Amino acid sequence: MCKSPIHALLLALPKCEHHIHLEGALTPSLLFELAARNNTTLPVDDLAFTSPESLRSRYEHFTSLDDFLHYYYIGMSVLILPSDFEALAWSYFQRAAANGVHHAEVFFDPQAHTSRGVAYSTILSGFNAARHRAHEELRMSTELICCFLRHLPPPDCLATFNQAEVQQSFENGAVTGIGLDSSELDFPPQLFGELYRKAGEQGLRRTAHAGEEGPAAYIANAIDTLGVERIDHGIKLAEDAELMQRVAESGIMLTICPFSNVLLRCVKSVAEVPIRKFLNAGVRFSINSDDPAYFGGYVLENYCAVQEAHNLGEEEWENICQAGIEGSWCTQERKEELLQILRRVIHDWKSRSLI
Repeated sequence: MCKSPIHALLLALPKCEHHIHLEGALTPSLLFELAARNNTTLPVDDLAFTSPESLRSRYEHFTSLDDFLHYYYIGMSVLILPSDFEALAWSYFQRAAANGVHHAEVFFDPQAHTSRGVAYSTILSGFNAARHRAHEELRMSTELICCFLRHLPPPDCLATFNQAEVQQSFENGAVTGIGLDSSELDFPPQLFGELYRKAGEQGLRRTAHAGEEGPAAYIANAIDTLGVERIDHGIKLAEDAELMQRVAESGIMLTICPFSNVLLRCVKSVAEVPIRKFLNAGVRFSINSDDPAYFGGYVLENYCAVQEAHNLGEEEWENICQAGIEGSWCTQERKEELLQILRRVIHDWKSRSLI
């Protein structure tokens, strides 16, 4: 953790996390535990799978997004039963709560599971059991976002979207919105225009990964052809001043993931993540952990890394936290609750600083 004088404030802030892949919260220890329980065979020709420790060490040396995704999809193979998905989500919710997360909007990748014979209902029942526990035991509000894998053919994504079980989860409110993830460079947003058009017609919330490895043009493309309300990552926005002004004026929020950007070689350090450039331009953003079990840090570690690299003031952190609350997809009533907590935290911090 950081040794900043305002570390206590960073911990106390009522955080909203908007960019967390539940499959990316699969720790090496839980991965090996579930593999043994479900008799899942892990790769024998990769020394990384010798032990949880060796796998964790391998995660420190990703060379690209695709290198990470190779291990990400192997890890999913141990998730089979509803109890596996519940254990995965519950482990994340516990860590997030300890980091001061009050509201979490979590991604999941159904195609990566249904393609290997795991029913959509199995995934959803496990995750919803964990969400219920998070609400009851941690007082954390949560939303589920169904992500589609952009490296798969768009008709396959559309077929998954149209499945009766998936449609039912949209209609009954179990799933709030859709997202677009996986390999970015060769799969521009406009390929998924029909999918997003249908989602918009159904009143679903919409976000998409753009401007992580792909250019700033992908961000504009996602806004114009997909009608997204948020941009996941979006760090390449800093390379296009005109587009950055447009995003700032529209109020579209970025979900920035500093550790992820460094580990996947999008930037060399957290200092290169354009935090101050976005603040100065009035671009709204939240700070998130993305795939914390793979990138070595949950949301508080990301907050601390940003503070150490950019030395933000309490007012800037208040603005970041407020933007995250206001940009969330929970009810307005829940937003008001979180804003009240934020005001109380800031008041207490300022009062203590005056002593």
